[in-house]
Amino acid sequence: MNNMWRHRSIDAHMKTILLLPSLSSSTSPPFSPSSTTIKSFRTLFTPSNPSSSLLPPPRPRFSFIPLPKSPIIHWISHPRNHSFGFVVAKCISPISSAQTLEWDETVSCSEVGDGNNGVVSEQDTKPSIAVRAFFFSTSVDLRSLVEQNKPNFIPPTSRMTNYVVLRFGNVKPEPNDLGVNLSGSDCCYMVVFQYGSIVLFNVCDHEVDRYLKIVEIHASGLLPEMRKDEYEVREKPALNTWMQGGLDYIMLQYLNIDGIRTIGSVLGQSIALDYYVRQVDGIVAEFTDINRGMEKTGTFTMERKKLFQLVGKANSNLADVILKLGLFERSDIAWKDAKYAQIWEYLRDEFELTQRFASLDFKLKFVEHNIRFLQEILQNRKSDFLEWLIIILIGAEILISVYDIAHKSVITSL
Repeated sequence: MNNMWRHRSIDAHMKTILLLPSLSSSTSPPFSPSSTTIKSFRTLFTPSNPSSSLLPPPRPRFSFIPLPKSPIIHWISHPRNHSFGFVVAKCISPISSAQTLEWDETVSCSEVGDGNNGVVSEQDTKPSIAVRAFFFSTSVDLRSLVEQNKPNFIPPTSRMTNYVVLRFGNVKPEPNDLGVNLSGSDCCYMVVFQYGSIVLFNVCDHEVDRYLKIVEIHASGLLPEMRKDEYEVREKPALNTWMQGGLDYIMLQYLNIDGIRTIGSVLGQSIALDYYVRQVDGIVAEFTDINRGMEKTGTFTMERKKLFQLVGKANSNLADVILKLGLFERSDIAWKDAKYAQIWEYLRDEFELTQRFASLDFKLKFVEHNIRFLQEILQNRKSDFLEWLIIILIGAEILISVYDIAHKSVITSL
């Protein structure tokens, strides 16, 4: 099978070589040395024995000397767009001195061109920066956190007061003073939000717990289960545009403090929103069980206190999402600079914050509808109880009146 593919590949090379005279005739007059060179190529690739046509040809080392005013055609195998090799031709201006092209000589892609219109290769990308978001409490005392970590505190550049940024380690400054150059350094950043989210930049796995414990002593309302999400930032100074999105990563020309604040704000909202969505899912599950029980028995046995607890839980979740998370408040940094507005809008779309809140709001409307229905049932139960109580009291009053009349009549008869 391998020999058959090699034979086909050789035939494809031969057909391409045979087309050279027709291609070169439009730019320069035909001349005999080109046909002689093509014949040498044809002789090289033609097997001497017909029975051995399926065997791969030997790897000879050949050279040819181009004549003046004739283009040199470099042939290389380019496996980028096909699973089998195909021929790519590159024309080079005439040279006066003779040059030799070896059969097994490798040609770099930069010499041939990759058709990307100046886009830099992956080798120009710096090591990626890991971004991890956590949510393990519903509130963090930012004031006490800053007091105990003043050397690491970075003063805010906007009016947003629901988060702080802490820096640990030594940062390597960029020569152009554009970024913080986290790639490949031991410097890391921690963005802590008042509503409980923590976003770590450039922190290794084995150091995560150490940084989370710094915040844990200032947190309240610790959750039984910690939520976690991961993302990635890549720095590419030679990128054509300011930013470029990808699968679970965002590529920037450089990452600075404003970029860390912008990315951290969206990831912090996303991981917190995931917690509140799961809380509402639990409420929906409880009402689903109640509705199924009513379907079977025709009634329900929920206490009024339990219903009020569900009402308070649903309302507090909605208030936390709107007020604490500030889900619909645009970042001040995004307002000031269009570059960070682009990052902010892209990440909100990437993490589907608007769609997830719409789903949360729909579930809360379902909960509200069920709460209203169950409240009406409980109110009707209470009304029925009061009606029966009034009937009993009226009956008791009638009996007392009858007894009083009978008693007076007995006394009068005596």
